[in-house]
Amino acid sequence: MPNWLTPLLTRRMMICVFTGFSSGLPLYLLLNLVPAWLRSGGVDLKTIGLFALVQFPYTWKFLWAPLLDRYAPSIGVTGRRRSWMLLTQSGLLAAIASLGIFSPVEDIGVVLLVAGVIAFLSATQDIALDAYRRELLSDDELGLGNSVHVNAYRVAGLVPGSLSLILADHLPWQQVFIITSMFMIPGAALALLMSEPIASRAMPKTLTQAVVDPFNEFIHRAGVREAMLILAFIFFYKLGDSMCTALATPFYLDMGYAKSDIGLVAKNAGLWPAVIGGLLGGLWMVKLGINRALWLFGLVQFFSIFGFAWLAWLGPNSNIGVVELTSLALVIGFEALGVGLGTAAFVAFIARATSPLYTATQFALFTSLAAVPRTFVNATTGVLIENFGWFSFFLLCGALAVPGMVLLLKVAPWQQNNNV
Repeated sequence: MPNWLTPLLTRRMMICVFTGFSSGLPLYLLLNLVPAWLRSGGVDLKTIGLFALVQFPYTWKFLWAPLLDRYAPSIGVTGRRRSWMLLTQSGLLAAIASLGIFSPVEDIGVVLLVAGVIAFLSATQDIALDAYRRELLSDDELGLGNSVHVNAYRVAGLVPGSLSLILADHLPWQQVFIITSMFMIPGAALALLMSEPIASRAMPKTLTQAVVDPFNEFIHRAGVREAMLILAFIFFYKLGDSMCTALATPFYLDMGYAKSDIGLVAKNAGLWPAVIGGLLGGLWMVKLGINRALWLFGLVQFFSIFGFAWLAWLGPNSNIGVVELTSLALVIGFEALGVGLGTAAFVAFIARATSPLYTATQFALFTSLAAVPRTFVNATTGVLIENFGWFSFFLLCGALAVPGMVLLLKVAPWQQNNNV
């Protein structure tokens, strides 16, 4: 076995595969499958864009994260993290399966409610999964472990973003959502079988302690000015990329691609560059350090946005052939490579910024802030596109990616090549 593969083939890295897959599936369902379902049902772009607001739990999950630190549900498994994971995963399976019962036009209010429940359960699951992973990994394993998690997260997107779209051309939507929901089962099985990290067994004695102490520790450890810079960086680093892909599936449809084209070409072309690039990125982070990885991977992420601008400049095509499919595959592949690399370094940075003593609440705070662009800013994308067009919209996304790169000068200087 090559020496460079050895760090990947450990029990902890295998667990990160399962945490990433379970975390990514419900989010990609909301980002890819639900918009495609709504668009196919005749819902307009403005409504689909505003649908991003159902993801508000990802932004506000830090508000109830202390509850997951303080309490453990009694559902037949031991440990805070495992019990919350199993509870939320079971709820997600049921909620996802129920979506296909409704009409995207006639029952839009109910669809909005169910999507909101999925987002809430998914965000709560993420609190438990992120805390479990941070407590499981040593500081030296953060870069690689979070890279594995992010790649499994993106692989999970292949289910609602590819398999389910292909099935939608051949099966009723109700069956499609039931099949999609079954992919939550592996995560639930892991929650039943794995052990609780030792670090997670020290529960706060009071709810007040669970709420106040994590915030005080972060401010005192970093200092007020540094803390504000870190929070600003977390907000801006993936802002342009997040907006760029907010309505990716409707964009492909508007450019003339069929759902099967999107499922077979776009999603698969994005999968392997993201997985390979992300895994290599995790291994490179061991050598580069998290700071330099944020710089190098962030540049790839930035330039990948302009591939979408190029496709928009070419415009819609009613005769999709090999050339058009190849162009789409190249653009999606490069974007996936950039995002896979950038996200791996970004999540490792967030994990490094947390204290193992207050994992759930601090991790939830940082990832909630990172979700603000995806939730609230992305809700404006439908309006922006209908007013300015796809090409100008993607140029705007490129401009909004710049502040995050500039903030690297302060929060992750190239010279400070520290991993922890």
